[in-house]
Amino acid sequence: MNNQSIKEAAIQTIKLEAAAIAGIQLYINDDFVKAVETIAAVKGRVVISGIGKSAIIAQKIVATFNSTGTPAIFMHAADGIHGDLGMILKEDVVIIISKSGESPEIKVLFQLIKNFGNLIIGMSGNDQSFLAKQSAIFLNTTVSKEACPNNLAPTSSTTAQMVMGDALAISLMELKGFNSDDFAKFHPGGALGKKLYLRVQELYIQNGQPKVLPTAFLKEVIIEMTSKRLGATAVVDAQNNLLGIITDGDLRRMLEKNIITEKITASEIMTINPATINASALAIEALDVLRTKDINQLIVIHENQYAGFIHLHDLIREGII
Repeated sequence: MNNQSIKEAAIQTIKLEAAAIAGIQLYINDDFVKAVETIAAVKGRVVISGIGKSAIIAQKIVATFNSTGTPAIFMHAADGIHGDLGMILKEDVVIIISKSGESPEIKVLFQLIKNFGNLIIGMSGNDQSFLAKQSAIFLNTTVSKEACPNNLAPTSSTTAQMVMGDALAISLMELKGFNSDDFAKFHPGGALGKKLYLRVQELYIQNGQPKVLPTAFLKEVIIEMTSKRLGATAVVDAQNNLLGIITDGDLRRMLEKNIITEKITASEIMTINPATINASALAIEALDVLRTKDINQLIVIHENQYAGFIHLHDLIREGII
């Protein structure tokens, strides 16, 4: 194969799998709705099982369910018929995934679970299969062709299974009203978790709180800015109410205009109505303001009074960017 044929093979794979995903829209039917409502109402967990490549997809769906508020566990079909059936509780609902719906292990597993009295949702690419006909609820993931050139290796079919699982998970999120706050509880680690729970109040307190009165002379302003190392200072009144901000840029522009600086005060240099953010806001919201206004620091307000600064570097350090 030359470079071009390799690219063509890859593009053909993507096209076939994209077509497979588009095709399963036809199978979002009353059974799908029933499956979502059944899972949402279950008092136990969702046990998801499969064999071969379908078992790998089952594990991915379990992970997605758990992270989006639907308790789920994985049970390999082969292990299930060799002792692992004990993990299935009375109030659990079971999803069995199989491309053919006719695998010997799947048939044995199905009968054993049925004897327990658990409701079984079947997911298969064969609507005439044992699994399709015996399941209480059937989710069809039939594809016209695998991406494999021999139409053998599970490719398009496993993609369809994964997307059907995602469709279930997202529909359950919508039905349960699962929001970003709920999501944050299950994703506390890493950059994603910080975007969901880290708040401005946890960052700005690590910085100095530069501030001067409006009557402060330029020398005092510069000393305050330099000592706190944030490149800016707030201008506040005696009650700590915010009046304005002075940045490095304001000082440069003043000097460029050759203004006599000996008697100049903070009130004459400051920019009024500066951008602010509440201490209780998410850190990711602070980043949005910084980007929108193309600035490096943002004044933090707590209980309607000046509290400090949050800097772009704070967000970089925490991995928010």
